[in-house]
Amino acid sequence: MEPTTTIRNHPETEATSDPPRDHVRIVSTPGTCGGKPRIDGHRITVKHIVLDHQRGGMSPDEIVSAYPSLTLSDVYAALAYYHDHRAKIDADIKADDDHWTEIERQNPVPLLDRLRQRKANGPDDTFPPG
Repeated sequence: MEPTTTIRNHPETEATSDPPRDHVRIVSTPGTCGGKPRIDGHRITVKHIVLDHQRGGMSPDEIVSAYPSLTLSDVYAALAYYHDHRAKIDADIKADDDHWTEIERQNPVPLLDRLRQRKANGPDDTFPPG
């Protein structure tokens, strides 16, 4: 009989009845992706997968098509991790949203428009363009 493998997304909750694991799919490494949970062997965070799925409306199959180095089980592991750590990841997403809202508030003209204006007006000595 072949051994059963599991994806363990909770290293802090080791259950004695679980079969041994052969691969932990979600890791957090200080210095890589800001220490955010990511798919092992990739710089694709759980948050990226969640945003593609929720805001982008992408199915797990579509996410795999967008990131060909991922497997379907990687995507499902990321989504499972999200559901087990929803509050923390949602807070991270909200912090990013709040940050970008503040950037847009401080810079009402979109960056691309400012770059186009700068190109049309010729170079000047001010940086960043404003």
